[in-house]
Amino acid sequence: MLKLTRIILSPFTLLYGLVVKLRNFFFDKEIFKAKEVPAKVISIGNLTVGGSGKTPTTDLVTEILTKNQIRAGVLSRGYKRKSKGYRLVCDGENIFTSVEEAGDEIMMIAMEKKIPAAVAERRVEGAIKFLNDVNIDVIVLDDGFQHRWIKRDLDILVIDQRFLQKVNQREQYLLPFGDMREPFSSIERADIILINRKFNSSEPIPPKFQKYFNGKKVFFAEYKPVGFYDVKNNQHFPIKEFEGQKSLVVCGIARPYSFLSILENNSIDIGNKLLFKDHKDYNLKEVQLIRKKFYDTNSHSVLTTEKDAIKLTNFAIELDDIDIYYLKIKMFVKNADEFEKSILEIINKS
Repeated sequence: MLKLTRIILSPFTLLYGLVVKLRNFFFDKEIFKAKEVPAKVISIGNLTVGGSGKTPTTDLVTEILTKNQIRAGVLSRGYKRKSKGYRLVCDGENIFTSVEEAGDEIMMIAMEKKIPAAVAERRVEGAIKFLNDVNIDVIVLDDGFQHRWIKRDLDILVIDQRFLQKVNQREQYLLPFGDMREPFSSIERADIILINRKFNSSEPIPPKFQKYFNGKKVFFAEYKPVGFYDVKNNQHFPIKEFEGQKSLVVCGIARPYSFLSILENNSIDIGNKLLFKDHKDYNLKEVQLIRKKFYDTNSHSVLTTEKDAIKLTNFAIELDDIDIYYLKIKMFVKNADEFEKSILEIINKS
């Protein structure tokens, strides 16, 4: 159905491309001017819709900053949240909003890292309010590559390796026909490029796109599973404890391929699964569907992603009799020291 809709809307791809080109031209020529805020700004973004790994990158960057005694906070638009305007999510100690008000990705970072976090559609206005609420030196702008109204000191562009390999396929066309928010030529704006292979083996950059990466700081990242965590008490379990078990896999993320692959590669049965759309906002009807599928398939447990787990905790009573575990993953960058150095060199400039 989605592909059919995109085919129907494909004539608007040229119009969309023209608008993107004009908008970037106006910013490049400073006809549209980015506004400066009283803090360093690191933008983390991508060229496409869907999961390239922005949230794990945000998590990694804030970890690097914190390790180097740099006070950092995360500002996001709060994708698919049920609120408008600015919201302070966390001041570094206390959580002030629900996942519905903040969005799953920013809530996940705030709960795990306990660092300042906020959401706002208007990033400049949100950044100023954020800086009034918390004492930080650096704002990490989640999903900020296209949001050019706020001046940034560092642009980190995350690219999914699997997407990069789909040369000349539909996905590499601009919206609405394809998945690209901007053309590959926009890579020029990036200071650091992170090619995320996730759980897949390394692939070279296709020759067709090599020219866009020449002269750029390019790093390669991968995911590694840390283990499973009990949603109810956060107890950690090694992945090996789930080998051979018959579980019900539940997830609502943009590209579930990597999640399913890591389960399968660790001898976890993924035959029983419920796959929902990205950023799934679960309701009681769907929770009942999970319960029914769980018991109908005689599953041992429910296995899900960390983002989904945050939302499923709202149904603790309905799921009290079911063991639910989420897979914790962590991003690792090849040449990590050089990656860290590249970030700190810019941030530590006077």
